[in-house]
Amino acid sequence: MNNTGAQVREQARDEVRDRVREVDVVVVGAGQAGLSSGYHLRRTGFEPERDFVVLDHAPRPGGAWQFRWPSLTYGKVHGMHSLPDMELTDADPDRPSAEVVAEYFDTYEHAFDLRVRRPVDVKAVREGDAGRLLVETSDGTWSTRALINATGTWDRPFWPRYPGQETFRGRQLHTAQYAGPQDFAGQRVVVVGGGASGTQHLLEIAPYAAGTTWVTRRPPVFREGPFSEDVGREAVAMVEERVRQGLPPRSVVSVTGLPLNDAIRQGLADGVLDRLPMFDRIVPDGVEWDDGRRVAADVILWATGFRAAVDHLAPLRLREPGGGIRIEGTRAAVDPRIHLVGYGPSASTIGANRAGRAAVRDIRRLLADTPVAPVAPAAVEATG
Repeated sequence: MNNTGAQVREQARDEVRDRVREVDVVVVGAGQAGLSSGYHLRRTGFEPERDFVVLDHAPRPGGAWQFRWPSLTYGKVHGMHSLPDMELTDADPDRPSAEVVAEYFDTYEHAFDLRVRRPVDVKAVREGDAGRLLVETSDGTWSTRALINATGTWDRPFWPRYPGQETFRGRQLHTAQYAGPQDFAGQRVVVVGGGASGTQHLLEIAPYAAGTTWVTRRPPVFREGPFSEDVGREAVAMVEERVRQGLPPRSVVSVTGLPLNDAIRQGLADGVLDRLPMFDRIVPDGVEWDDGRRVAADVILWATGFRAAVDHLAPLRLREPGGGIRIEGTRAAVDPRIHLVGYGPSASTIGANRAGRAAVRDIRRLLADTPVAPVAPAAVEATG
């Protein structure tokens, strides 16, 4: 029986998935951190597809930015540092940041010929033979001498658990699912979270909603004055100390506080940013506190942040008893082949750029000091 064209193509895809391809470095993720890493690999002599490969699970360029809500225009973004050797200039502040950054990343990928493979889901990274790592993906397996993990946090939204949460008759959603303020017209909305996303959501939703309530675990800290280099360095140092101890990283914003800009001042004056302490339970029609306070709600919006997307690294047992991955610079303390960029202290856009450069520098030293060990030739082929 003759195969149809579709069967032939599917068979070819199966063959690709079954074989193991060999490179020196695999970069997982093509956001700011991944593209910066790819750039520095190219700049120092690594050839894409032959020496390294960049894998990205997203359907198109843009990293996590492509999933941001349309009302988050570029002018509202709290700082966006350009990628190495290509400035992002003349961006329209009124355009959605998702569009602006996605176009910029797309241009960058082509300008530096990074040849990002997408959509590719990385399922697991395991110990391979001869000191190599096996990166198992939806598009086959790569054998690599080093790995740069640049997966960020967007894929792991954090949902706190509170008593009665399953009884709520209204709608619950996370920042990752937020599409814009129009969805909340005429509704009573409880926004949970004291970060930048929470305040942005409140300021946008308030003109549409029947009412808004803001609750946070800790009183918000508003920062007066400009965000100086000294303040930035101090914040990064505090986050860096956590990851050195093997603790889960906190966001830099949680350390620096929220900038007290004109929009925030107006929100405080209007009462939109009148914060309440965290409720004690969720009831079918709202939230309650132990002191008897009760707020009726149609929607609970969890602006509660994200966690590092590193579950695919679990087979390598990198986590410390404290719950985080202890890193020195960008290198996993227990395995010099693994580098985490855009993690902890390098989660900002400028930090991701610097981390990409540092990771590539360390990997070059590692590969120079480590002789190339042979692997099973029947199972492995070089990409190209």
